[in-house]
Amino acid sequence: MPKTNPAIALLLAVVLALPAIASAEKADLVQVKKSKARLYLIKAGTPFADFPVVFGAQPEGHKQQEGDERTPEGRYVLDYKKENSAFFKSIHISYPNAEDSARAKQRGVGAGGAVMIHGQKNGLGWLSPVARFINWTDGCIALTNEDMQAVWEAVDAGTPIEIEP
Repeated sequence: MPKTNPAIALLLAVVLALPAIASAEKADLVQVKKSKARLYLIKAGTPFADFPVVFGAQPEGHKQQEGDERTPEGRYVLDYKKENSAFFKSIHISYPNAEDSARAKQRGVGAGGAVMIHGQKNGLGWLSPVARFINWTDGCIALTNEDMQAVWEAVDAGTPIEIEP
């Protein structure tokens, strides 16, 4: 039996995996419908995946200020990905925009920030069968870790996100 060179075996495995890696569908838009508690991955105007999500403890209405436990509504950008967060992977939403900041300033409050799409709190992924039915975040958009992994792979930094009531 011929001896297999480990470097050649690794190279062969990578080359054989390239078509699967290259064919992973990428979203050009993420759409969230709060009233349906769903996140949709969209490419060229057509959804190709959707996931159940939960929001802040006060899910109705647009985020007004820091600590109101609301999820913003409007068009933003998923501007960076964070693999080492307190939650299983997270993708930052570019809230607040200039209008959000101006409205908060007019009211004499901070707009808040650090709004993310994320998985479960680290170490608590086992709660996702229950947590997916309760709005438990401080205003973020949460998924199960498995669903967050799929979103993570389909979304690049710079992808727009529309969050609808």
